[in-house]
Amino acid sequence: MSGKDEYYNRAKQEGYRARSAYKLKQLDRTTGLLGEGRTVVDLGAAPGGWLQVAAEEVGERGTVVGVDRQRIDPLDDPAATVEYVRGDMTDDETKAEIRDRVGSADAVISDMAPNMTGEYNVDHARSVHLARQAFEVALDVLDTGGDFAAKVFDGQDVDPLKGDLDAEFEYVREVRPDASRDSSSELYLVAKGRLTAPVREGDQVEVTIEDIGSEGDGIAKVEGYTLFVSGVEEGETVTVRVDDVKPNYGFAQPVET
Repeated sequence: MSGKDEYYNRAKQEGYRARSAYKLKQLDRTTGLLGEGRTVVDLGAAPGGWLQVAAEEVGERGTVVGVDRQRIDPLDDPAATVEYVRGDMTDDETKAEIRDRVGSADAVISDMAPNMTGEYNVDHARSVHLARQAFEVALDVLDTGGDFAAKVFDGQDVDPLKGDLDAEFEYVREVRPDASRDSSSELYLVAKGRLTAPVREGDQVEVTIEDIGSEGDGIAKVEGYTLFVSGVEEGETVTVRVDDVKPNYGFAQPVET
């Protein structure tokens, strides 16, 4: 028995609906996607293997929403609150229903893959297109600091997608789960820390230093977002360059004029 066949058999023995459940388990161990009390949206959730894992990990204080064009058989005695949205995730009505169910989410995950043609370049491009569609949903529903994960097939279009993700999240990494088949080129892009700040790294903005923090940095606000600015005095109005952006605060330094 190969290592990959082992995951299929484990899924049958342990009651998971798909071997892909073990991919999500590894993604969670590696990147901390899930967690007690979180709200998770699972795109392309049928038949429900990822829903099962997500429900286990978020627990009774958490909520998981499964979205798919196909009907998803309800989970038996899920550990979390589990809701189901039947529809195409790209439709505005489906997006609105997701928002109505969750308000905002802590994580959006997608294990979607295209119908395979056998032509690698075509399948790769379609997988990236699906990931981009999932990314659009994530931008709609993720709370500040939220996380996103989507499957793609490796190839030339992955780096541009990573670049777009990197502009909206604190950082992005690639993960190749052990449960993926030996012959598969699939990988998962995991984007951590949704950024909703009004500034991005490299921006130059004029700010007024409102206070001095405990570490000696000046504190400024940009549309309610906190910037810590080095080498300034309280009351100064200065032009600064943003060096680092976190979900809830950033760091900047004065620009010499």
